[in-house]
Amino acid sequence: MPGSSQRKGAIRKKPKGNPTAGSGGRVRRGLEGRGPTPKAVDRVKHPAHKRAKAQERAKERDRNRPARKSMDTGVEWVYGRNPVVEALRAGVPAAALHVAEGTERDARLREALLIAVEHGISVLEVPRTELDRVTAGGAHQGVAIQIPPYEYAHPDDLLTRAYDAGEVPLIVALDGVTDPRNLGAITRSAAAFGAHGVLVPERRAASMSASAWKTSAGAAARIPVARATNLNRALKSYKEAGLLVIGLDMDGAIELPALDAATEPLVLVVGSEGKGLARLVRENCDLIVSIPMTTATESLNAGIATGVTLYEISRRRAS
Repeated sequence: MPGSSQRKGAIRKKPKGNPTAGSGGRVRRGLEGRGPTPKAVDRVKHPAHKRAKAQERAKERDRNRPARKSMDTGVEWVYGRNPVVEALRAGVPAAALHVAEGTERDARLREALLIAVEHGISVLEVPRTELDRVTAGGAHQGVAIQIPPYEYAHPDDLLTRAYDAGEVPLIVALDGVTDPRNLGAITRSAAAFGAHGVLVPERRAASMSASAWKTSAGAAARIPVARATNLNRALKSYKEAGLLVIGLDMDGAIELPALDAATEPLVLVVGSEGKGLARLVRENCDLIVSIPMTTATESLNAGIATGVTLYEISRRRAS
């Protein structure tokens, strides 16, 4: 145009002092100072980074989680001088007697050592720190015994024991009895009155621990204790084999002295003190029997009630 200082087709020059006006300067500046490419694990949005963080959280949970005792080994420790001596006197099957180095030998420890030698129980002298570890810091007084896992029988073994002896089967089954002392007392009564074994559920029930052994006063070595994965299934199996299942409950319709079926092949089912027989167990019983008492407000614990009932069954069978 006339008056214009710029001619048509002229190339416009870049203003001085403006290095970013083109792609070259922008790219060069974008690459400055970045350094090498970060590893995948260091990139916040990368899957490798997320996996690494998840692993760290899992390790932290494991560190903070309290240690759990193994439920599979069944190994139990009895410690303290009086408990150890009492357990050995009762014939608890100890695997070994552990004595801490430098422990003063008083009358109780000497008796424990004497019983161990007489019964062929290994005597091991161990560092005191080892006893601290196995007893979880308990007051072991320098002595402890290790109780091996109890070898439970199969429910069918109890029937086989009766048939091999040519006797009318009598089996005691426990439903919800969680006190090992009751289990020991019932085992003792079962052995005393001619039962062929005791059946306990696998879960929510007392196990044959050192406490049960002590209460049984050695009877646990003379009569088998079987464990059932499912108590109701085991009761049905006994019924199919021709046994009469009798539940013991304070609300039973038949009183013990009127139990004419005492001479039949029997399974006596004993419930817990607080809850009695479970609903399904009660439904699987052919009869519900009660023990007559002069005072309705009184009740017997599971061990005593079982002993009374087994005595009456034994008396009936002998007459």
